[in-house]
Amino acid sequence: MSAGGAFGGARGFQPRPPEKGVFPLDHFGECKSIKEQYLECLRQHGQDTEACRDLAKAYLKCRMDRNLMAKQDLRDLGFAEGDAPAPAPAPKEKKDKRRLETEGYLAGMKRFEDDQ
Repeated sequence: MSAGGAFGGARGFQPRPPEKGVFPLDHFGECKSIKEQYLECLRQHGQDTEACRDLAKAYLKCRMDRNLMAKQDLRDLGFAEGDAPAPAPAPKEKKDKRRLETEGYLAGMKRFEDDQ
């Protein structure tokens, strides 16, 4: 028999309320459109949250307006008045990854290729 009680729980355990960040689910999809826009923005910008900051702010405001989370000043959540999204970084040049598939890979050769 376990020491925690009949169903695995400790006797006399008092539950605590959830920490900040845990809030009711959006069962009726009231803020779903903003959430979808935010996720699409993340996909388009390579998971760069700074580029999608305005959508994150709108999503939090939507949740607060519909009592899906506690109303709180957005400055406490990291948003300042007049926040503008940071400029998107310039795209990096991608090396041809297929080269390794066609030519093969030899350990240690990258060091000599970079010197040329």
